[in-house]
Amino acid sequence: MTQAASPAGLVVAITGAGQGIGRGLALAFAQNGTRAVVVSDINEAAAHTVAAEVRALGCAALALQADITHAEDCANLVVHTVQAFGRLDVMVCNAGIMQMRPLLELQGEDWDRMMAVNVKGTFQTLQAAARQMLAQPPLAPGRPRGKIIAIASIAGRSGAGPIAALIAPYRASKAAVISLTQSAAFTLAPQITVNAICPGLVETDMWKQMDREWSAMQGLAEGEVWKQRIAGVPMGRPQQPDDVANLALYLGSPASDYMTGQSINIDGGLMMN
Repeated sequence: MTQAASPAGLVVAITGAGQGIGRGLALAFAQNGTRAVVVSDINEAAAHTVAAEVRALGCAALALQADITHAEDCANLVVHTVQAFGRLDVMVCNAGIMQMRPLLELQGEDWDRMMAVNVKGTFQTLQAAARQMLAQPPLAPGRPRGKIIAIASIAGRSGAGPIAALIAPYRASKAAVISLTQSAAFTLAPQITVNAICPGLVETDMWKQMDREWSAMQGLAEGEVWKQRIAGVPMGRPQQPDDVANLALYLGSPASDYMTGQSINIDGGLMMN
């Protein structure tokens, strides 16, 4: 990675960083010269575990418990970050949930929970980060004051195939994150850049859960749905958290300073624009 594409010296906070994509992001930033990584998660023990992994890589770390559905937790995440490290350069709004349920079996509570975490939680995290970034000096003369990265999904795009019948609230929530990214980017430019990453089939515990549930619905052995899904990936393998992290590193670096309001697919070619 060239210096222009490196997040060296930055203070990065990541929500939902106790596992999966979030953990991968935390470790990738730590390995690429980031000054400090703030690991937040609703599971405090998981946050501390990942923070220890970050420190083992020679990067400063802070572990925080945060429920992003509570605005005060999002605000406190930013406050503690600034108290510990002086500023917040990159906020990654990663925390999210998934549910598999046929459309006609969904309850209002299912919809409310999905929107509370994936949409409201992302908004409240973004808002708290933006307020701090607008109050701090630029990263360097002529550069933004901070960068915000939202984790959306190709599920928020059109299509999605058979799985669309089982994840309607999730798909709607990720479409909302893409829209929120655009609104925030327009509002906060040129002081703050706001972009979204749209992953595909990432091999994490979340997808293992989805495979179990979907396989059970179809009367298939565990793992069969996952095999069927990844068989259609043009790049010939499932996506790993590092694939997502590599794009996040770019979006957090000086190389992306002129990019804002974009939602970028990184899915092995499942969805081509």
